[in-house]
Amino acid sequence: MAFRGPKVWLWRWRRNPLKRQADMVEAWVLLGAWVITLLVGVCAGLAVNRSVEHGLARERVEWRPAAARLTEQAAGQALANSGAVSGERVWGKVRWTAPDGSVHTGQARVRTGSAVGTTVTVWTDRKGRLVTRPATASQARSQAAMTGALMGVGAAAVPFVCGRFLHGRLERRRMEMWDAEWALLGPLWGRTTG
Repeated sequence: MAFRGPKVWLWRWRRNPLKRQADMVEAWVLLGAWVITLLVGVCAGLAVNRSVEHGLARERVEWRPAAARLTEQAAGQALANSGAVSGERVWGKVRWTAPDGSVHTGQARVRTGSAVGTTVTVWTDRKGRLVTRPATASQARSQAAMTGALMGVGAAAVPFVCGRFLHGRLERRRMEMWDAEWALLGPLWGRTTG
């Protein structure tokens, strides 16, 4: 590895008689790679954030709670004292009526030991199919921010890796040029003039 002195900011753009055109090309490639990395990351993150938040807001509007009835005895035992059931939940078969009047059946989480006919709240989409409870507005914001941040970093990795690859190629090319010049000039240093 070549010796590098103390870091000097913006050294690639300073005037220097030893600076070569390859140094300027490398400087602009690095600057371009960083700018593109930043732009791609921010734009992708914001786009994904908006998309996820919009999708979750649409779910909050379209998905509705529906009253379903348990069609089979839920697994487990109800607590013996005061007829209360435990807070544990198990899967139970339920039936509900969709907004269009069609009857649907499916699996929903119910309290252990619930009796046949127990009313359970389920969430359905426009077609009456079971869905999960929609995210609240604050949950949607958090989820959209996390997803946007992760996708932004992932998208920014592509131009970053390409820039690093190109920088490595330019570095190797510069070292090869130095080797070629040293091969020409190195032997001349051993000669003496008389």
